[in-house]
Amino acid sequence: MPPLMGIEFLCRVADVLTDYLGSLNEDLIKDNFVIVYELLDEMIDNGFPLTTEPNILRDMIAPPNLVNKMLSVVTGNSSNMSATLPGATSSLIPWRTTDPKYAHNEVYVDLVEEIDSIINRDGVLVKCEIFGEVQVNSHLSGVPDLTLSFSNPSILDDVRFHPCVRFRPWESQQILSFVPPDGQFKLMSYRVRKLKSSPIYVKPQLTSDAGTCRVSVMVGIRNDPGKTIDSITVQFQLPPCILSADLTSNHGTVNILSNKTCSWSIGCIPKDKTPSMSGTLVLEKGLERLHVFPTFEASFRIMGVALSGLQIDKLDLRNIPNRPYKGFRALTKAGQFEVRS
Repeated sequence: MPPLMGIEFLCRVADVLTDYLGSLNEDLIKDNFVIVYELLDEMIDNGFPLTTEPNILRDMIAPPNLVNKMLSVVTGNSSNMSATLPGATSSLIPWRTTDPKYAHNEVYVDLVEEIDSIINRDGVLVKCEIFGEVQVNSHLSGVPDLTLSFSNPSILDDVRFHPCVRFRPWESQQILSFVPPDGQFKLMSYRVRKLKSSPIYVKPQLTSDAGTCRVSVMVGIRNDPGKTIDSITVQFQLPPCILSADLTSNHGTVNILSNKTCSWSIGCIPKDKTPSMSGTLVLEKGLERLHVFPTFEASFRIMGVALSGLQIDKLDLRNIPNRPYKGFRALTKAGQFEVRS
């Protein structure tokens, strides 16, 4: 097996398990070890990748849910395997069900992006890049042939495609030509590097003296994307030397969790004032100043815009019995957005 095939297969296993279990960690794998074994048994045969398409695997192995767990307890049968093979196993296109039929043909294309940013204590942008995905939800009859093109594909780096994408049209014209799987799937992923600004700013100030530390944090819009920035949250971990904290804000709510994490839920930034949080941290005895400064992590969401600037030009469909509905959406959310103090 070529080394890259092995790496790609491991990434596909991680994606499938995340799709089935919601996330991926040791406890979830232990709790659902039967499903994990069944998935691995279908995904690899005699040391070679076999069935790795999530939509086909769902037809073969039911995702875990409360009803299945109750039935397994009552009947003693812990297997989630289907009694019949899915239609895709006899299809000439391994990722698509044989001749699906829909009364209403429709396809939706979503641009989902995460922005990773690191800002140092002087407010200088050290790193700002975007990791994005083109997600497609397809309900089309027959064997459709789709062509998706972008207005500015030259900004994309580190592209990774679903097996349904024909590589030569992308290599020569930078267009995506493919026969889609039936249902929801990730068509491609990409990265856009070296962005020059972030949509919001977080300005923390910490001054300590005489066993206390004064905290002041301001949040605002740095680069207006033209859409509402909502679900804004700022978090930071209190250093171990902090005995107590008294923090308040002029907008949103401030909570200090049991693990010494301070969470400031802002929501949307109001137009009439700049959200700010301030307060005092009490240091443990024997410390006059704070020597370990926390890192502030921000999260947010912007509906209807892709901050990378990537734009869909057009989506052409062929071999469709009737005129389908086409929908396009965009979403940008914070990934690893850190501000150092």
